[in-house]
Amino acid sequence: MIRPLFYILIIFLLISCKNEKDNVKEPVVERPNIIFIMADDHAVNAISAYGSEISKLAPTPNIDRIADNGVIFSRSYCTNSLCGPSRAVILTGKHSHINGFRQNGEKFDNDQPTLPKMLQEVGYQTAIVGKWHLDGVPQGFNYWDILKDQGHYYNPEFIHLTDSNKIDTIVEEGYATDLVTEKAIRWIKNNKNEDKPFYLMVHHKAPHRNWMPAPRHLNKYDSVQFPLPDTYFNLHEKQQAAKEQQQTVYKDTYEGHDLKLSKAYGSTELANNPWTNDFDRLTPEQKETWDKAYLPKNNAFYKADLHGKELAKWKGQRYLQEYLASIASIDEGVGKILDYLKETGLDKNTLIIYTSDQGFYMGEKGWFDKRFMYEESFRTPLLMQFPDHIKSGTTISALVQNLDFAPTMLDFANANEYNKEMQGISFRPVLEGKVNDDDFRDVMYYHYYDFPAFHMVKKHYGISTKRYKLMHFYDDIDAWEFYDLETDPNELTNLIDSKDYASIIETMRVKLDSVQKAYGVTKKEFERASKESVDNAYKHFKRLRGTPME
Repeated sequence: MIRPLFYILIIFLLISCKNEKDNVKEPVVERPNIIFIMADDHAVNAISAYGSEISKLAPTPNIDRIADNGVIFSRSYCTNSLCGPSRAVILTGKHSHINGFRQNGEKFDNDQPTLPKMLQEVGYQTAIVGKWHLDGVPQGFNYWDILKDQGHYYNPEFIHLTDSNKIDTIVEEGYATDLVTEKAIRWIKNNKNEDKPFYLMVHHKAPHRNWMPAPRHLNKYDSVQFPLPDTYFNLHEKQQAAKEQQQTVYKDTYEGHDLKLSKAYGSTELANNPWTNDFDRLTPEQKETWDKAYLPKNNAFYKADLHGKELAKWKGQRYLQEYLASIASIDEGVGKILDYLKETGLDKNTLIIYTSDQGFYMGEKGWFDKRFMYEESFRTPLLMQFPDHIKSGTTISALVQNLDFAPTMLDFANANEYNKEMQGISFRPVLEGKVNDDDFRDVMYYHYYDFPAFHMVKKHYGISTKRYKLMHFYDDIDAWEFYDLETDPNELTNLIDSKDYASIIETMRVKLDSVQKAYGVTKKEFERASKESVDNAYKHFKRLRGTPME
C-alpha cells in the first residue's frame, strides 16, 4: 500500500509545482523610448562623422555625437529616392509597390498597418512633429503637429488637432527647423510617462530645396571655398538617362528661388524666379535681415560678370553655401534634444536614430536633387545610439535599407510579432554583434517610378551588392547600366557591354529576377503610368508651387 501512495504524492507534487510555475509572471523586459530624427535630403557627405572634405568645412558636431555615443552605418540605403515614397516605406516596412505609394501624386492608404499603430498596441505613446508629406492626416499617433504639404522654411503652417478634436491650420512665426525642435522637446516634457515608453518622429523640412538658412546662418559660409566634386562637369558617357535629366546645378537651378539672386535681395535685375511664395511670406524684420545678408554678395556677383565654367563654378559654390547653411540649424536642434535627454536621464533608456529620407547630390555628376540609384542619392546617412545596448564608436558596413527601420524598432520594442507582413529585416542582431555585417544581406532592391515629373529622371529599377550594381531604365527608354563599385565608386563607366564582366552581369540579371519575385514585383510595375496617375502628379506639382515638387 505504501508504493501506490508514494506515486500519488509524487504526481501531486509535480502538479503543484507546475501550477506554481504557471502563476509566476515572466519578467517584463523594459521597452526603450525611441526618437526617430529624419532630415529631408541630407547627403552622407554633409555629415562630418562620415569624413568628406566638404563636411570638414561645414561640420555637424551634434549629429556626430550620435556616432561617438553609438554607431554609424557606412552602407545604409533607401528603396525609392523620393520624399513621400520613402516615408511610406519607413512607416510600413514594405516596398513602394506593396504599400501603394510609389510616386508623388498617388494616395497613401493611411488605414494600412504602420509602425506607430503597432507600437501603440504594445503600450507606446506616439507622436510626430514636422514634415508628414503624405495624403491625409497621420494615423497611429497620440499627438501630431505637422507641416502643411511640403512646408515652408519661414513662418510655416502647422496642422494639428484642437482640444475639440478638429483639424486646425495655424501659421507660426519663426524658422521651421527651430519650431520643429521646440515642439519635439515640449512634447517629451509634457508627455513623458514613467509607466509608458514613447515613440517620437522628428521630421525636419531642411535641407530640402530651396535651401533657406535660418537668419543667424545666412552668411555662415560666405568666406568658405568648398571643393567642387571632380565629377562636376561629367559628360555622362553611355548614360542616356543621366544625359536627359533636368537637375544640373549650373543649368537647372533658378536664379531667384535657388540662388537668391532676386531683385528683392539686392540685385540690380529681376532674376528668373518662378516661385516667390517663400520670400513673400517673410516678415518685414526677416526681409531686412535677408537684404543685409545678400545685398553685398549679390552685388559682387553682378560686378564680376561671370560666364561659362566660371559661372557654373560660382553657382556650385552658392548652392553648397545655401544647402550646408540650412543644415546648421538641424545640427543645433539635434544638440538640444541630446542635451535635454542627458539632463533628464532619459538618454539611458532612449534609442536615438538620425537619418534622411534619401541621399542628395552636392554637385557630384553636376547635380542637385536625388531620384537616381547612383550612390549619392541611393545611399543615406544612418546613426544610432542606445547606451549599454549599442557599443559606442562602432562602424557597421552591413547593407541595410529604410525598409528595415520599422522591423528594427519593433525588435527593440519587443514587438516582433507585428512585423511578420513586413519585407524589411531587423538589423538589431548586427547592432548587438550577433550577426556579422557581411552575413546580414547580400543584395538590395531599388525602384523609382516618378516619370514624367519634375527633373525628368527616367523610371528605373535595379539591385546592388557591396561591389556590383545593375540598373534598368525602362518605359521612356530601354537602357541597362552595370557598375563595379570597387574600381569605379563614382559610377562613371557603364560596363554593361564589357566582355570581361559578362558572366558577372548574367549572374546579376538572374539575381535581379529572383529578388523581384521574392518582393512580389509584377509586370504591372513596369507599365506606363496611367493618364490619371500622371494628372495627379501634376496636380500635386501645381499645389506645391510655393516649393518645387519633390
